Amino acid sequence: MLPSICSNESDWSNAKQGRAQWEQAFLQIEQWDCRATKEEDRDVITEEPNLDDQGSPAGPQLERQNTGLSLPKGVNAKREPDKIDVAHQHPGRDKMDAIYNLKQVLLSNHDFTTSLVSNATDSSTSPLTYFAMHLVSSLLVVGAAFQAVLGLPDPLHEKRNSDIIKRSVDSFIQTETPIALKNLLCNIGSSGCRVSGAASGVVVASPSKSSPDYWYTWTRDAALVTKLVVDEFTNDYNTTLQNTIQAYVAAQAKLQGVSNPSGSLSNGAGLAEPKFMVDLQQFTGDWGRPQRDGPPLRAIALIGYGKWLVSNGYADTAKNIIWPIVKNDLAYTAQYWNNTGFDLWEEVNSSSFFTIAASHRALVEGSAFAKSVGSSCSACDAIAPQILCFQQSFWSNSGYIISNFVNYRSGKDINSVLTSIHSFDPAAGCDVNTFQPCSDRALANHKVVVDSMRFWGVNSGRTAGKAAAVGRYAEDVYYNGNPWYLATLAAAEQLYDALYVWKQQGSITVTSTSLAFFKDLVPSVSTGTYSSSSSTYTAIINAVTTYADGFIDIVAQYTPSDGSLAEQFDKNSGAPLSATHLTWSYASFLSAAARRAGIVPPSWGAASANSLPGSCAASTVAGSYATATATSFPPNLTPASTTVTPPKQTGCAADHEVLVTFNEKVTTSYGQTVKVVGSIAALGNWDAASGVSLSANQYSSSNPLWSTTIALPQGTSFKYKYVVVNSDGSVKWEGDPDRSYAVATECAATATINDTWR
Repeated sequence: MLPSICSNESDWSNAKQGRAQWEQAFLQIEQWDCRATKEEDRDVITEEPNLDDQGSPAGPQLERQNTGLSLPKGVNAKREPDKIDVAHQHPGRDKMDAIYNLKQVLLSNHDFTTSLVSNATDSSTSPLTYFAMHLVSSLLVVGAAFQAVLGLPDPLHEKRNSDIIKRSVDSFIQTETPIALKNLLCNIGSSGCRVSGAASGVVVASPSKSSPDYWYTWTRDAALVTKLVVDEFTNDYNTTLQNTIQAYVAAQAKLQGVSNPSGSLSNGAGLAEPKFMVDLQQFTGDWGRPQRDGPPLRAIALIGYGKWLVSNGYADTAKNIIWPIVKNDLAYTAQYWNNTGFDLWEEVNSSSFFTIAASHRALVEGSAFAKSVGSSCSACDAIAPQILCFQQSFWSNSGYIISNFVNYRSGKDINSVLTSIHSFDPAAGCDVNTFQPCSDRALANHKVVVDSMRFWGVNSGRTAGKAAAVGRYAEDVYYNGNPWYLATLAAAEQLYDALYVWKQQGSITVTSTSLAFFKDLVPSVSTGTYSSSSSTYTAIINAVTTYADGFIDIVAQYTPSDGSLAEQFDKNSGAPLSATHLTWSYASFLSAAARRAGIVPPSWGAASANSLPGSCAASTVAGSYATATATSFPPNLTPASTTVTPPKQTGCAADHEVLVTFNEKVTTSYGQTVKVVGSIAALGNWDAASGVSLSANQYSSSNPLWSTTIALPQGTSFKYKYVVVNSDGSVKWEGDPDRSYAVATECAATATINDTWR
């Protein structure tokens, strides 16, 4: 194989001298290759696209310079699989593919190629056109060799494919990034160009009002989108993004207090309501509720901005405005994490891997944030390890993550890949317990999930180790089940996350768990640890990079020419489907593009919160809730010249809470429950319906113990009683007098009250 000499076309005549006729033919095709490569390199955006008021490109966006190379009509120069890319065709890329194929024919049939090149040199026809035309007419002569060569996964083919995909993805990201950000902001009220009538700070899922109707704000979607906006803002200060974040904060403070079919703020139950009207009113229709991922995801998004405020000297603002909202969401998470709820697809009422992981992260990050603003979260510290312990139960011995505990699905769900990328901590390495993107479990799961969806028409020819269009799960029937833009982007993002960590630590470890994933990409790999100086490390990095880019390239292939991203694209034709301009799709693209560029979010503390307790416990802590009233931010919250380190907290915070455990011994019958009701809001203000339920996890005939733990502010004094609630809803109060208790004021962490029914 002759080396490419594209670096200097003036050397062509010297390079040809003294070579055999076959070598001259190869060099001629190399020259065409260089010209096509330069055309491909020029096939890029020359300036940032102008967007109209609707977020669509206004006027021509690409300045393409044609080199004169052309293909005869009817010659298909697209790489396999043979799909038509209307939205993002690149002339240079097509010709590079065709030239590569011609080079393969040259290598397999010297006489045929030499004759064609000789004639083409003397012809007035474009050399590539002449060659391609004669190639088509002569396939009967060299067809067998042509097909055999194209089928070989040789290094040249792999390198060419990688280069072509990289150039395509580079171009797509440069084109799509400003469009995606503009379209994302267009879906946020009240000034968003597509959401007239939405309240300020409301993140609308999609402007689509029918077939399907997504004209709502989902707590989950809004939090994930805002987390992306916060990441963009903290990486590069921008007042537009800051105003968007602050409007979202004010909107969420109001939404927390809106009573709804899931409940109210008084006991936190209303925080799990999945969606609201765009004017911040409750949605009262039938829906899959509660959805318990909303509160922890919102806490994570708000903490991201709160941490920026603290590090830039605005700790008081973070404490007065951000912390009260976050505190409610953390209290909800600590209290209800062990209750089942509907998953992120709103279809399965069970324990969800995604929800559990979000809950763990929120409590870990929430505890640290509380300390940074001079507060504390005792419940966070007590419950987070138990959630992480439970999270391990989603791992299957079959080598993948079971996303939901139901018996009518395989559990192979993009839920688990989304979990990995939203749990990503660049400082946690390839930690297994938190399922970091480069952990062996997460990689093994990535393979299983992607492979489970290769049966769709758009994935024809996309075998294991090649990027594929990805949807929610293989059994999906929503719109007949299709790939989703955000799911395909998530598959790419996990790999970019893994690449970042491998490069940072300078090594890659292949275990028996992850071996199948790696062997799809580098067949010769075996278990072991490979340092950055090894050829295997380099081979893996290159292969995973190309693999990740392949998922982006699929999204590019099925993105319309205006850059709009819907929810889904058809599993056979690739046409956009379902809700148009899905806000989550735009956020997913921007997040994946940032990770590809090596831009990662700050650590959330996973490395110091990945230890498992000796045994799992289904413990919870009942919280107290209060309306967040401060929502007006001071002006000019600009970055500090240097990072501000908040003073270390000494002693306990003024709002320190003690975890008070109530143990009540009372004999009950099947169907009865026990509650503690008292004179403070945390105990229902003497309203039995709002009292705190006790658990019978430790109950036995010889030890009829009911128990619960409640986070109460230090120094709180109150009166209380226990009640037994019958299956028909009737209530029996224990006898007088009222019981009394005062929470300690000496920064105690826990306290226990032991009572017996009277």
